Amino acid sequence: MATPSVAATKGGARVGVQKFGTFLSGMIMPNIGAFIAWGLITALFIPAGFFPNAALGAMVGPMITYLLPLLIGYTGGKMIHGVRGGVVGAVATMGVIVGTDIPMFIGAMALGPLTALIMKRLDKVWEGRVKPGFEMLIDNFSAGILSGIMAVVGLVVVGPVVLAFSNAASFGVEFLVNHGLLPLTSIFIEPAKVLFLNNAVNHGILTPLGTEQALQQGKSILFLLEANPGPGLGLLLAYAIFGKGLAKASAPGAAVIQFLGGIHEIYFPFVLMKPIMILATIGGGMTGIFMLVITRSGLVAPAAPGSIFAVFAMTSRDSYVGVALSVVLAATVSFLIASFILKVSPLKDVDRDSLGEATARMEELKGRKSSVASALAGAAARGPISTVVFACDAGMGSSAMGASVLRNMIKKAGFPQVKVTNAAIANLTDSYDVVVTHQDLADRAAPYTASAAHFAVDNFMNSPRYADIVELVKASNSPDAAQAFAGPEEAGDEVGGNVLARESVILDGSATTRDAAIDEAGTLLLARGAVNAAYVASMHEREETVSTYMGNFLAIPHGTNEAKGNIASSAVSIIRYPEGIDWNGKPVKFVVGVAGLNNEHLAILSSIARVFTDKELVARMERATSVDEVLDIFGRVNA
Repeated sequence: MATPSVAATKGGARVGVQKFGTFLSGMIMPNIGAFIAWGLITALFIPAGFFPNAALGAMVGPMITYLLPLLIGYTGGKMIHGVRGGVVGAVATMGVIVGTDIPMFIGAMALGPLTALIMKRLDKVWEGRVKPGFEMLIDNFSAGILSGIMAVVGLVVVGPVVLAFSNAASFGVEFLVNHGLLPLTSIFIEPAKVLFLNNAVNHGILTPLGTEQALQQGKSILFLLEANPGPGLGLLLAYAIFGKGLAKASAPGAAVIQFLGGIHEIYFPFVLMKPIMILATIGGGMTGIFMLVITRSGLVAPAAPGSIFAVFAMTSRDSYVGVALSVVLAATVSFLIASFILKVSPLKDVDRDSLGEATARMEELKGRKSSVASALAGAAARGPISTVVFACDAGMGSSAMGASVLRNMIKKAGFPQVKVTNAAIANLTDSYDVVVTHQDLADRAAPYTASAAHFAVDNFMNSPRYADIVELVKASNSPDAAQAFAGPEEAGDEVGGNVLARESVILDGSATTRDAAIDEAGTLLLARGAVNAAYVASMHEREETVSTYMGNFLAIPHGTNEAKGNIASSAVSIIRYPEGIDWNGKPVKFVVGVAGLNNEHLAILSSIARVFTDKELVARMERATSVDEVLDIFGRVNA
């Protein structure tokens, strides 16, 4: 009985550390662009920079002293209590900035969230107790009084404490450097990365300390302790040469993503698949740090993400040789150790599940899905992809259009056997290989399809994610897989003519707003006797939940899933607005009203998808002078 208790305790402690580390890094990562801007200005314009310029270099001090800490304090406060928390957090941060003579990143990371948390608690105390008309007065004065008090606390109390901590930490780093012990930090850093504490270690600890050091010395070795891409590259190259099965096949692609793209988490499953491999990354990390120490090299700002391009972009002017040696030798040592391990203890029975299981373990440690690693191991975990479902709220218009586009792309890629369907989110089951949803609905679809690969899109007609899905299908399915699949569009061809009638096509709509256009499209469906007034009302309800804008000047308003009972027969209406109307900030010239029963509307929706993914056909639709021309365009597409 003791073992589960211990495991639970360890798991709880790990999750707690992860959450805390994620919170710390969450204050830094949104502001990495500002750090990079400061680093570039420093590298270029300080007296020791590439293009010394006193006027431009004057920005360096204020940016590091005021801008970056205030951004961190604001971000930390906003994470706790929205914009209100961000404002009071930034004001309080000014106290620690003024009270010390070092960059107050750690003070901002402490005081910004703390002040926001106090503000949040105080707001709850008088919530609902303020008399009408006095809300703004109370809100503004409470925020001003609290942030002012906390700024004083920051100046008098927090600043000196953080200064003492920073001095102690700097002394510790100097001690490790002077005694040649800094490489030993890899013993902690590399396992922490695989446990998905990499952002916590790098952006929560090393970046603040490194920035202070860079301000004093012009560069810092701390920026490259975690971000060095060499150890991961060496490990992946060893798998590429001496691995087996899927691990060997996927390692080269993973190496490119890790080294050039800077996404280090992609190699974590390769360690978890054979945990002793952590020795390779530790050895590589220690070697890289040792080279930085002996060459006295460093970066001027954080390298985020840890791509070789970002590393060299942030390298100090006098450190290119040292940094290059650090990366190359780290990769070499990691490669040699990993190769030795694979030779003396080769992978056995590496099948499709091994890398997938390792990825699952990594995601469990990480606390969320890894899109990069999951794509890498997707073919392994799921086997050949046979079913793709495009899910939306009602399972009619948006999902059907998306499914048509995907179906055509997958067929053109040579995989007609892959079944691409559409469904309402409420009707999803965990029987699909790939699930595609609008990004606003992704969280709703995930619980129904836990074992599927999930893709969220923001444009139903031409999302770049569709290319990713096609590539995943190519990687998962053999070229000699099963023969043709007769999709829903073929099944619905015989009824397509009844779904789209001449009287349901208007070339010059009268509506000037989104809601009026929905009413106009719904009125045509009403006139056909296809729906009742309740269905038209549900079209507006659906639009308020998720926009039916599809891209390429097209919107396809339709009712909610619950309103399907108000459909008497399948029908589609098409209205053109030559001048265009505003659709939630997007220009729309064509509105297609949809009501569907028993998939009878899928044929015409498939035709619409083909038309509106072809720029030439869209142009013809815009130029059409008669309803017959519009019908002819869809007839030719279906031919």
